[in-house]
Amino acid sequence: MTIKDSIQRLKDGNTRFVADKLDGKLQDSSRRASLTGGQQPYAIILSCADSRVVPELAFDTGLGELFVLRVAGNVANSSTIASIEYAVAHCGSKVIVVMGHQSCGAVTAAVSGGDNGYNLNHLLSHITPALAKAEKGATVNDIVKINASLTAAELKNRSTIIGNAVASGDVKIVSAYYNLDSGKVDFLD
Repeated sequence: MTIKDSIQRLKDGNTRFVADKLDGKLQDSSRRASLTGGQQPYAIILSCADSRVVPELAFDTGLGELFVLRVAGNVANSSTIASIEYAVAHCGSKVIVVMGHQSCGAVTAAVSGGDNGYNLNHLLSHITPALAKAEKGATVNDIVKINASLTAAELKNRSTIIGNAVASGDVKIVSAYYNLDSGKVDFLD
């Protein structure tokens, strides 16, 4: 599957999801059995851990189609980057989608500031560049989109594996925004 085909497949799946016409393919025992020897997900999704954002459903995919990483604020930390490197180097995934979402709690917490304890402060520090780049008066949803785009750029800059795959044209990174109210995914790039 080409990069263009992979992105189109995600868009088509999201169209089905929004229209409540999920096809539910590749989710049965025969599919599970076919995957015991390995995986070849066509796309990697770095998404928020928010319970309302489920990439496998939003893109109407089955088992083995997506390599999904979920972390609050869809941040690129060492663990998420390493996991993406694995999918690029060993699974043959061609597309990386960094997907933020409407009303993100992690971005809201970053905007609000204050002391949220060591661990959450550390996670929110990954969102700080989006706050710095946002124009005065930007909404949380504006900052979510900026954060997704900056994170997408950061993936290739912080990883030789990902950066080389992008430079050679083997992988494409795109940012996206999930609308909680409609279920529609807007591709930002």
